Amino acid sequence: MAASVKESAAGVWRAFASRDPETIRAVLTEDATWISPERNATQVALGLAGDMLESRDGIVGFLVDHFRRLFPQGVQLEFTKVVAEGDTVVFEQRMRASTINGRDYDNRYCWIFEMDGTRVRRIREYMDTYGGYRMIFGDEAPRSLIN
Repeated sequence: MAASVKESAAGVWRAFASRDPETIRAVLTEDATWISPERNATQVALGLAGDMLESRDGIVGFLVDHFRRLFPQGVQLEFTKVVAEGDTVVFEQRMRASTINGRDYDNRYCWIFEMDGTRVRRIREYMDTYGGYRMIFGDEAPRSLIN
């Protein structure tokens, strides 16, 4: 069972990478939520409300419309560890990119996916929030970078 839940969770990442709204919607349950650190650097830089990721439509909108505005050249994801037990899959990941303001972004993440069959119902995101602010804003005051 762990191998199939891992493969299903990997399918979620492939769907996210597609940036296709219907492909992404298909891997999320109707009540899907994404929990991330409040007022993290990505959220602040994009000028997004904290509750945006509390719905499937919000998650789709974030991935399709907003994320690429902060990282217009795309991102490189390196998965360093994947562990599954029951319906839960944990990913350790390194994400590298260039931001819209030309800064290098290189952060480590821990993702916890709670799966419902082949779809994800809850995503919990953990990262170095202090480092994220330094990489996106440097010594500048945190603010929306997107007009």
